[in-house]
Amino acid sequence: MPAQTEMQTAHRIVGIIGGMGPEATVDLMRRVIANTPARDDQDHFHLIVESNPKIPSRIAHLIHKTGADPTPALIRIAQNLERAGAQALAMPCNTAHAYASSIRGSVGIPLLDMVALSVEHITTLPDTVARVGLLASTAVHVTQLYGKAFAPHGIVTVLPDQQEEIMAIIHTVKCGKAGLQCQAALARIALDIAKEADVLLIACSELSVIAAGIGVPFVDSQDVLARAVVDFATNRAPGSGTM
Repeated sequence: MPAQTEMQTAHRIVGIIGGMGPEATVDLMRRVIANTPARDDQDHFHLIVESNPKIPSRIAHLIHKTGADPTPALIRIAQNLERAGAQALAMPCNTAHAYASSIRGSVGIPLLDMVALSVEHITTLPDTVARVGLLASTAVHVTQLYGKAFAPHGIVTVLPDQQEEIMAIIHTVKCGKAGLQCQAALARIALDIAKEADVLLIACSELSVIAAGIGVPFVDSQDVLARAVVDFATNRAPGSGTM
């Protein structure tokens, strides 16, 4: 049996807190795989994935104040992944990052923070950014996840007028029914909000699934997270890779 190559043995393990929603979880894995320098199966990264769509609704808990708190479920999954050998965690759901501090406090491994990483990426763009057009769930707006993260950099978020339509699009993707109609609707909204922003940020992983049809420049938080997974798994300096 041939000896393992250095590429095969040098990778660190990433655990994915998934299921929010299922397609977004698979989409993150696809992006990681597509951007992995590999010659064979063994050159890909060891991902430990718990895709659990039964995690209580973040929308019901954060906005409607009627649903169960998803924190215990998120902590349980994070601890399961750590016990299984994960050396870092990734969570392809922007809204769930409202619970990021509780997750971090429950484990001894880092959480690759989708929100912080996306903000950092935008602040390092070559052109000055003062206004970010934010395409996200209503819960992200209500909790000011990105608003608070951008504020220290003097950046304000611009919200779309069509938020109800965006939530309908997100729900359609969660139902597994995304198609050309959803892509076209998102592209139209993106074109509208781009008139008032320096750059757009796709800050919902369901919208990331159908973002290919957007005709204006944008940053995709799902791509940023995928890059962070690749960087961590290869022990590469953040931002040194290409995607």
